[in-house]
Amino acid sequence: MGAWAHDHPDAVAWHDLADGSDLTFATWDAQANRLARGLGERGLAPGERVVIGVGPDRPFPWLIAYTAVHRAGAVAVPVNTRLAGAELRRIIDHAEPTVVLASVSTDAGESWAELVTGARGLRVLATTGDERDWSALLHADATPLPPPPGAGETSDIMYTSGTTGSAKAVVVRHPPPDPSHRRPEWNGLGFVTASPFSTTSGALLIHGPMNGGLSGWYLPRFDAGQWLSLIEERRPMVAFIVPAMAQLIVAHPRFPEVDFSGLAALTIGGAPVARATLQRLGERMPGTDVLVGYGLTEFGAVTRSPSGDHGRHLGSAGRSLPGVEIRVVDDHGNPVAPGQVGEITVRGTEPARRYFKEDVATGQTWRGGWLCSGDLGYLDEDGFLWITGRIKDLIIRGGHNIVPGEVEEALFAHPAVAEAAVAGIPHDVLGEDVGAWVVMRDGSDVDATELRAFLLERLADYKVPRSFQIVDRLPRNAAGKVVAHELVSALRPDLDAAGPAPAPSGHAPTPPGNHR
Repeated sequence: MGAWAHDHPDAVAWHDLADGSDLTFATWDAQANRLARGLGERGLAPGERVVIGVGPDRPFPWLIAYTAVHRAGAVAVPVNTRLAGAELRRIIDHAEPTVVLASVSTDAGESWAELVTGARGLRVLATTGDERDWSALLHADATPLPPPPGAGETSDIMYTSGTTGSAKAVVVRHPPPDPSHRRPEWNGLGFVTASPFSTTSGALLIHGPMNGGLSGWYLPRFDAGQWLSLIEERRPMVAFIVPAMAQLIVAHPRFPEVDFSGLAALTIGGAPVARATLQRLGERMPGTDVLVGYGLTEFGAVTRSPSGDHGRHLGSAGRSLPGVEIRVVDDHGNPVAPGQVGEITVRGTEPARRYFKEDVATGQTWRGGWLCSGDLGYLDEDGFLWITGRIKDLIIRGGHNIVPGEVEEALFAHPAVAEAAVAGIPHDVLGEDVGAWVVMRDGSDVDATELRAFLLERLADYKVPRSFQIVDRLPRNAAGKVVAHELVSALRPDLDAAGPAPAPSGHAPTPPGNHR
């Protein structure tokens, strides 16, 4: 970023779409240098950890803090300010930071001063907008600092989004320099994103726009209607969204009438995207490259759809990125043939990650140089990756293996369905049954009976949910992923009203097969 500040000091690195303010490269660079020096003056040593607890409504302090921590040689620990106080305290106790740079309070209203009371090793707490405002930490000297730690040194500790349980802390290391990278010409066109910088997808985009010669446009709170108006009126060149946002966009009443002609590329990352959603986007955006990406906190970016594929592999997560190798394996770790579903494993040229303070879990997840993702999927003959679900999410219903993603895909094909989630629910006879939670489009009168009939035309009967819950919204974490265990724990299904249960298959559960 220093090179951009030198060559284009007054160019807008990031634009806050909420209040219209700008962060220039010169300001970002100078403020980061001043904060890094100020933290060093107060005893922050290389390798020590700094929690960044700044909410999405303050993107510029977040970016400055994150850059400053690295320039000081320290380790950034971004946290989601939407977490409850007890969750944040667990992270602080686990991370043992030397410094906390935060908003005055969390999104839930807890004071950071109270949250860090008694924290081990904490020497500095600075919060934006009160008597602890970290402007007091800024050193007078804004000149460039010595180069940050080299490749392989710890850069971040990222806490996973925790859709199935407690979050884990992933140690991210500085990558080696890429000799093939050439800085593009600056054009200043817009790159829109609404992903919080504290998430894995958001962190990948901190320098993403500038690496394409673009200006980052940040939307702190995603709203589908506002996003559509922004695309039509401001005409950015590129936009990044997560699958949950894609669902809300195609379900919005204005979607069919918006002019998308200015959008050259739309990238969707973070989770599999329903094929029906991609079809709707492609139909309305014929001049836009709709690209899908797949990544993991434990690894980083893994795949992306190649530009110009023109929907030939619609629904896939694309091909592996340069320096990344993908292997799909069976229960014994043996590679499977193209088209066969198994666990997705990956390895790459960048330094391998690990779990912080969890050697046993690290050994279970990184084996023989490969990251075992816990995701189910397959590679096709062209090398495109198709994701079918999570191993932990696999539903075993009377001996039949059911991948929730396949059922969700079929639900999304119904024109009245805006959002859907499928998960296993306890059953006394079958062990597990299939439950579905559905958000309908405005004005729809479709009921569970019609949804069930729709699915029976597309899926085997044992895959069709017997419990349908029509809900106003789905619980999601900061990364936009559905938190399935919250749905299951709150469910009181009336199973008798949904039809007879399928008979158990009479055989033991088997590894997942090809569900496509």
